[in-house]
Amino acid sequence: MTGPSQAERLLVSLGIGHPRDIDLEAIAYSQGAFVKYRPMDRCEASIVGNHKHAIIAVNSRSIATRRRFSVAHEIGHWHLHRNRLLLCSASEIGRFAPDALDPERQADDFASDLILPGFLFQPAIRTIRSLTMQALDDIAGTFQASRTATLIKSVKADRFPIVMVRDGLDGRRWFRSSRLVSPRWRVRGDLDPESFAHGLLYDGDAENVSPRKVGADAWFEFRGCQDEEVREQSFRPTADEIITIVTVPEAGLA
Repeated sequence: MTGPSQAERLLVSLGIGHPRDIDLEAIAYSQGAFVKYRPMDRCEASIVGNHKHAIIAVNSRSIATRRRFSVAHEIGHWHLHRNRLLLCSASEIGRFAPDALDPERQADDFASDLILPGFLFQPAIRTIRSLTMQALDDIAGTFQASRTATLIKSVKADRFPIVMVRDGLDGRRWFRSSRLVSPRWRVRGDLDPESFAHGLLYDGDAENVSPRKVGADAWFEFRGCQDEEVREQSFRPTADEIITIVTVPEAGLA
């Protein structure tokens, strides 16, 4: 088991012990960074400063959870990449790039741990028996986080046999699997027309807020997957993409 992250150590040092106490503007101020909100066209957020002090600018036009993640993302840059001028576009914040050495991915991970710290998130998710959309929204509301950020943290928690799949109009973008899902459940590289998610992305169907059964071969490719079923539920975080939670059966556990 890994120890607490830098973001989590920061929260502990500030005496934060409940999600409602995670005041990001106050946390930034305690670290010498001042948060300003203003309309921004070129980027979603930016940070500029010297060795001791910085100004974090965040797009005031964004929704509340987006602004909150942007602040946490820039605090991450302040901790990890000090003395650099960084302009972060909407496509860079919250994309969780696969390259762990990417500064934007590092800032995303820091933001995730700052808003959804493990020492507070784990007790919350242990109260849930299955990860429905309603359960996901309840936790997201408690931490004032987006569905997407909360789902990523839920996958990392390794409590449910789930795979998170992100699809856009340009194709499959990425996926992440809980360690409870056996490696034999190989995620296919495209969005199958038989999946409910396909109708949501391309046909404007309504979000399926309750898990629905579909053939496993709509999401996976391995010998015999056509004889199994999985449950899927999808939501649309932006106009051009969807995110799907795929739950594999107990027989699919590692």
